[in-house]
Amino acid sequence: MTPPTPPPVPGLTAERISVRYGPVTALSEVTLTFPPGQVTALLGENGAGKSTLLRVLTGDRRPTAGRLLLDGRPLALPSPTEARRSGIRLIPQEPEIIPHVSVAENVYAGALPHGAGRRLDRAELRRRTAADLARIGFDRALDPDLMGRHLTPAQRQLVEILRALTGEPKVIAFDEPTSSLSEQESAALFALIGRLRDQGVAVVYVSHRMREVFRLADRIAVLRDGGLVGLLDGAGATEREVVRLMVGRDLSGLSTRQRTAPGPVVLDVRGVTTDDVHDIGLQVRAGEVVALAGLVGAGRSELALALAGDRPIRSGTLALAGRALRLRSPRDAIAAGIGLAPEERKAQALLLTRSIRANTALVSHRTLRRWRFVRAGREKALAREYADLLRVRAHSIEQPVSALSGGNQQKVVLARWLARKPALLILDEPTRGVDIGAKTEIHRIVADLARTGTAVLLISSELPEVLALADRVLVLRDGRITGELDRTEATEERILALAMTDGTEPAGTETDDTDPDDTKTDRRAA
Repeated sequence: MTPPTPPPVPGLTAERISVRYGPVTALSEVTLTFPPGQVTALLGENGAGKSTLLRVLTGDRRPTAGRLLLDGRPLALPSPTEARRSGIRLIPQEPEIIPHVSVAENVYAGALPHGAGRRLDRAELRRRTAADLARIGFDRALDPDLMGRHLTPAQRQLVEILRALTGEPKVIAFDEPTSSLSEQESAALFALIGRLRDQGVAVVYVSHRMREVFRLADRIAVLRDGGLVGLLDGAGATEREVVRLMVGRDLSGLSTRQRTAPGPVVLDVRGVTTDDVHDIGLQVRAGEVVALAGLVGAGRSELALALAGDRPIRSGTLALAGRALRLRSPRDAIAAGIGLAPEERKAQALLLTRSIRANTALVSHRTLRRWRFVRAGREKALAREYADLLRVRAHSIEQPVSALSGGNQQKVVLARWLARKPALLILDEPTRGVDIGAKTEIHRIVADLARTGTAVLLISSELPEVLALADRVLVLRDGRITGELDRTEATEERILALAMTDGTEPAGTETDDTDPDDTKTDRRAA
């Protein structure tokens, strides 16, 4: 008697998927199913293969071996367009926005409603977009008529989410979706994911934020070095177990940076006012890490840009190592000894089509020149030195940075400034979109910088990171400093109390309804 044919496996299945780039194996025989009505978290260090697997699932990369199945049927995806037709959507970490059209046109690009004479029906387009925003809880965060070029990082992310939800998706993959969202927007997103799960959508969730993963995931799949090393039940897994699978070692020993006696004042800001911040006064000493905390729109990143010469200072004074500065451009700041690793690494820091070598040496050409020419040998040696120091995962220093994972791109930005050796280094969200292993390495780099006398001004929306690294915490609200906390008195509750008040309440004010497990400062809208 012929045995009965087993029923098809519902959902999207990657079956023995391998991807190779020349001699490099990015994925090795990965078999994983994403069932409908469940959230599957996909975790791994940067370079573990998460992005490659997402590209295969969404038609952006054909596998070298293996196949995809949708509800048990073989699925060929020659392009992302075909994946979209099949109901598979990706919300990328770096949104792709058309700058010269509205939010509504960005959301419905390729499916715009037309009226008589094939003219764009703008009223219907706006009505649809407004209804979509209200349905998913983002109607207060986004105006359908706002032009793409004026969107903040958070709003750009929301546009990508709206795009993915048009039509009838069967599978939605979220790649670091909260990296630019505020606390309120993140909560709305989590509620949306819950509704999608209840509706039978298969959700793939990629994040380096463990709290989010354990809040949302039904299943946790862990990749390491291109292979699937674990598939855990979300309810029964522990963070230590997941981290050990991700990095192949125990990182439970992570601790607060050891404090050292600070040296002389390096950065001295007095009464600085720009178009975004007002009457800012602060100091950062040699060997000291000072953190800027605050809610969305507090002005942290805008202050950083002003200190780096990228925003005009309307009044007040700025001095570096006792020497008054007048910054007319980022070139002036670099020459003075100020470095900035900005939040938007792709848009603001990296030359994506250029190599690791070129990006690392970008601000060090003066020391690499002989006469008017950069000495290629010294440039290569410099890039190799810092790529090795920061453990950048790449085929060679000639690899374009566009081909690197987000964490390795961030390491290239840091390598650039380590090679320059600035007196003051401003780090804006240095571990955004970075896995826990790379985050540990970046924390080590920050500690090493402080130990060797560099003054560090840190901006982070992760309060545990602030508390682990900072000697002092300055809290901003509406472009003004509302309080300062020494590391011995700083807590998440005290920082949030200062961030949500006008500074008239004492720093020790704590709210009874604050859950320490859910507290982190919101990202700014820059």
